[in-house]
Amino acid sequence: MSTKLTKRTVDCLTPKEKPFDVRDSLIKGFLIRVLPSGSKTYYYQYKNEEGKQRNYRIGNTESISPIQARDIAENKTAEVIKGIDIQAKKHSKREEAEISKYRTLGGFIKNKYLAWILEHRKTGKQTIQRIELHFNQFYERPLIEINTWIIEKWRTERLKNGISKATVNKDITELKTALSKAVKWELIETNPLAKVKPLKLDDCEAIRYLSELEEKSLRKALINRDNEILQNRDSANEWRKERGYTLLPSLHNTDYADHLSAIVLLALNTGMRRGELFNLTWDKINIKSKTLTIIGTNAKSGKTRHIPLNDEAIATITKWEKLTDKEGLVFKNKLGKRFDNIQTSWERLIKNTNIRNFRFHDLRHTFASKLVMKGVPLNTVRELLGHSDLKTTLRYAHLAPDHKADAVALLNS
Repeated sequence: MSTKLTKRTVDCLTPKEKPFDVRDSLIKGFLIRVLPSGSKTYYYQYKNEEGKQRNYRIGNTESISPIQARDIAENKTAEVIKGIDIQAKKHSKREEAEISKYRTLGGFIKNKYLAWILEHRKTGKQTIQRIELHFNQFYERPLIEINTWIIEKWRTERLKNGISKATVNKDITELKTALSKAVKWELIETNPLAKVKPLKLDDCEAIRYLSELEEKSLRKALINRDNEILQNRDSANEWRKERGYTLLPSLHNTDYADHLSAIVLLALNTGMRRGELFNLTWDKINIKSKTLTIIGTNAKSGKTRHIPLNDEAIATITKWEKLTDKEGLVFKNKLGKRFDNIQTSWERLIKNTNIRNFRFHDLRHTFASKLVMKGVPLNTVRELLGHSDLKTTLRYAHLAPDHKADAVALLNS
């Protein structure tokens, strides 16, 4: 069907069961396509140098008039006569506009890297927060201008401000990893930070673990805390009884007043990370085989591992099991959901001990160091901790000076 495309003729076109085209009688290749939905769109059809038919979309009737559409069609006719593939040119401009969104560091992080890392890394949100916090001053710079010189200056300033070498290394590693993705996605040719080497660290200083006396102090503090909570519960129930209020559940005949003792003791005996403990479910604990399974989706390495349970770990789980519904998460907050953190209760616990500068994560270091001091091979420790690289585990080889002294003493006649 062919007719002069005017506002009147376009308005009179009614949808059919199938899409149909109406060609303009004045300009070859200029047409309007009507869909069953009622949508009407102007196109310009032409053949490129290879003889293949191309459809160049001009716009729909809601955004452009027939006169404007015809003017565009005339211009495109002139370009085609000059040998220009207007559809390819349009795609090229679209691709250029798409790529331009990623040319700066900020554009790349927000428009490209963010979606990928949130999908592929459990710690993706923290990674983005780290990059945005420490490198936002470079967000307006093109990716190719994020070079060794500006990062070296940035690192020097951070160190002057008292930031530890380990922290600075982590920050740069996250940015370096992001730029490696930019290379892989062909946004830049090479990683501009490839030559930035991490600062050398004294791994021996970085490890903190419990001494024998400190561990005794921690265990005593856990018992005292449970007893204090029990006494407070008794006092509260006496007060409620005198006033005729419903009594709170009794804590007598229970081994733990709440979750903290069980979590700490399990961490000490398994080396599990805090997040792994929070994600642990009852179906991943096998009392008969004395094993506990950390599935890959809940592990930092992304790999499933199995941890043998010693007697204290078994006893801890058995005692804690009596206080739960034995379904879903092993440790639930007051709302029955996954814990986000236990920082407040942990800090109060440590405050009541003779232990200083000790984080919850250091319970994992304690687990590893005790194994090393007992002569357990480092590769076995690596498997238990779920380290991907033995280099990470090697730092525990330097944790026990007394143990090394005993080893040297074996040379005595």
